[in-house]
Amino acid sequence: MRKLRKSMTAAVVAGLFFGGAGVAIADSWHELEMRSTGVLFKGKHKWEPKFVHRGGFHIKGKLQDISSNDGHNVYLRGRVEAYDWTRVKGVQKRSVAVDHVFFDGAVLETGKAWVQACRDRGSLRPDNCSPVRSFKRR
Repeated sequence: MRKLRKSMTAAVVAGLFFGGAGVAIADSWHELEMRSTGVLFKGKHKWEPKFVHRGGFHIKGKLQDISSNDGHNVYLRGRVEAYDWTRVKGVQKRSVAVDHVFFDGAVLETGKAWVQACRDRGSLRPDNCSPVRSFKRR
């Protein structure tokens, strides 16, 4: 009886371990690069699980002003379904570390996200931005 209980406990622990490994792989980081005239974002992204960072779209990396003599700032912008764009500001003539989670506060897991990197050219000229990258939770 005692050996049977130990065997069952070992089987349950192994199942939890391998099940958790599958979740860790599904929520792993993926490389991401976005570029446009004057701006470069190089980093990674992942979907957070329920109850971790509000189940949002997590982005981490470096936002760089690659045309430092043009006098313009850079920013990263992102949005999730049902919400407007949010800006993560960069610094002119420098690189800044970005660690931001885009999320929908009304749900446990965000399902869709869009991001792009832009150069802020002021109010009279349109900003130039990388193509919008879209992501969907699987």
